[in-house]
Amino acid sequence: MFRSKTSLILGLVLAATAVLSACGGGDDGIDDRVGLSKPTIRAIHAITGGPNVDILQNGALTSFTNKPYKFVSTYFNVETGNQLISFNSAGTQTELGRATVVAATGHKYTVVALPGATAAEVLLIDDPFEKGLLSNKARVRTLNASFNAQNVDIYLTMPAIDINSVGPNFSNVGYKQASPASGVDSVDMDGGTYRLRITTAGTKTVIFDSGALTLDNNADWLITTIPADGIGATVPGKIKVLVARGNDESQAGLELVTQ
Repeated sequence: MFRSKTSLILGLVLAATAVLSACGGGDDGIDDRVGLSKPTIRAIHAITGGPNVDILQNGALTSFTNKPYKFVSTYFNVETGNQLISFNSAGTQTELGRATVVAATGHKYTVVALPGATAAEVLLIDDPFEKGLLSNKARVRTLNASFNAQNVDIYLTMPAIDINSVGPNFSNVGYKQASPASGVDSVDMDGGTYRLRITTAGTKTVIFDSGALTLDNNADWLITTIPADGIGATVPGKIKVLVARGNDESQAGLELVTQ
């Protein structure tokens, strides 16, 4: 009996290794999936029209310096406990914003610098990363960083779907709110071709339409709405989208504009 259980566990681990090896880059190892990995953090520069930034950890410069808008860092390991992540205007001591991460084993954290109504702001998302050992599902979370679109419904559907016939995947997402919320796991979705549409909350009035998108198996997406005109934007509902792809090592977000 002991031997058969050991063999079963070994077989699952080997199968999981094969699945994860096949899915390419990113930060999605067996230790992540069983909740034993060191805590990790990534930083995103989502300030449209903002200055290049230096990213600091506990007051010390990281290797992420002079990074432009759309920069998405790879996840980097940190120790458990408090970790201060801050964004400075590149090459200066001028801080744009900061967030304190209370880092826990097995969790992934995203710290986003985003455009506010009058200045840059910083928002933190805690991702428990509760993904099945053999799952190849994509993981999706949304963030509304558009002060000029205070509450939105977000649809991620097959391209031909009429949104009048379905409800939103992420409903009534308020400004500076993530959906699912920070501390709750991302939504699992099958890989495939999708269309992202965003409406004013409670209506079918589309304010953003991506056209066709490819969501890969094992992808890990944070879909962030931002004002198209950046800090101080005044046109209601004029937004674009920045997609941070956790399975992509390019360190650049995918910017989407309405089609």
